[in-house]
Order: sequence, then structure tokens, then C-alpha cells
Amino acid sequence: MRTPAWTEDELVLAGALVVRNGWRELRTGDPGVQELSELLLSLPLHPAEAHTLPGFRSPDSVSRKTSDFATNHPGYAGRGTRCGEPTRLMIRAFIDREQEMLDAADAIEEGIASGQLQLIPPQPDEDDDTGVTAVEGRLLVRRALARERDPKLRRLKIKQARQGGRPLRCEVCDFDFAQAYGPLGEGYIEVHHVTPLHASGTRSTRLDDLACLCANCHRMCHKNRPGESWRTPDALRALMHTSAPGSAQAASTTAS
Repeated sequence: MRTPAWTEDELVLAGALVVRNGWRELRTGDPGVQELSELLLSLPLHPAEAHTLPGFRSPDSVSRKTSDFATNHPGYAGRGTRCGEPTRLMIRAFIDREQEMLDAADAIEEGIASGQLQLIPPQPDEDDDTGVTAVEGRLLVRRALARERDPKLRRLKIKQARQGGRPLRCEVCDFDFAQAYGPLGEGYIEVHHVTPLHASGTRSTRLDDLACLCANCHRMCHKNRPGESWRTPDALRALMHTSAPGSAQAASTTAS
């Protein structure tokens, strides 16, 4: 078995360590490297066989990864180490949205320390079509999907959405399952976390944290692009507006 590639969660944590060290690499004996090695070994992301491999997420391997981050930063004057595209994308994410990424690292650490993230089984759709999870980390996406599928929360959110006799529609595109499918679609909708877990923390989900979405809009909120993470319903609605035929931005894109 080959040593598994670093996951998004692991890269978020390693990147945060380097950023907090002023974008400088850390040596094997550094306490932060030792602690991160122990934390990575506790993450429920790799098969048990991986943990038997020599040097798997050892302090040496963590130190080497901090070198990847530090020496591949655009401001580094020397020659960068060889690293993969996921690491380069994570470097760009930390440069573009430093506080957001540091918050994501804190949320992963908090979830692991509390034992909450280890208890959540893998969820369908936690990977996107390319097999890459959102930049905030697979474990936070896994927890969000598990919460969104909580039958009790979903039932309460639908009840809240239908108060006053309002139709049950997607909050982004207004799609109505009952209108489209008749009795088969009556009462059906999906729910989505409005705020990413690295921003909301691992507190209990409130109904106001959730939005009612159709399946398509829900998928688009979760779908990631390089260097981009969680997409809120408001952001998706704005994206649909600018991409719609006849919009100024769509016309400009077509002309170019």
C-alpha cells in the first residue's frame, strides 16, 4: 500500500500551522509539528493499514509538508519544493482567504478534540464529481451532510417553511416539487446549511441555519471549485442571476 495523499482536512491543518508561523517552515522537533502529527493520526480519514506504513504522518512528514507550504508561497525567494496541485490550491486559498481558512482549521481541531467528528460515518455526496471535497475539509462537509439528513431537523424546517400556508419552494430558484410532480412531490424539499461549519462552529443546528432547496440547487451549493468552498443560497442565487441569458455579465462573457 502506498502512503495516502494528503486530504483537504490535513492540508487545512498544515497550512494553518505554517500561516501562524509567518509562512515559515517548521522543523521536526517543533512542538507544533509534534502536536499536528498526533492530531493527523487521530483523523478518521485513512484505512487502518495506512497507519502501519513507515513514517505515515510522522513529525518528519509533517515538517516536509510545512516546507511545501512555505517554499511554494509566491513571496518565497528560493526554490520551492515539489508538491502536488492540491497543496498549491490550498496555499492560494490561505493567501486569498486567510481568516476563513484559519477558522476552518479551528473547527476541524474543535470537532476532533470533542470526539464529534470521529463518530460520523461517511456520507453520500461528501465528494463532488471530481472526488475532491470542499476546501474547508471533508470532515466538516461530512458533519454538515449528516445534519442536513437528520429527519427531525428536516421535518421541523419544512414545518417552519409552510407556516401560514406558504407553498414549499426552493429558496433559490422557486422550484415546487408538488407543482411539478403532483402528489408524488407533495411535502418534499431538501435542506442545506446556510452557513459553513467553520463559520458557525460545531454548535447544535438551529432552524434558521437551514434553507429549503431543490435537489439541483442543493447540489450546486455543495459543489466546489478550486480554491472555493461553501456556497450559500444567496450566493447561488446571485450566480444564477449573473449567468442567466440576457444578463449584463452573461452578455459580456459571450462577447468575449
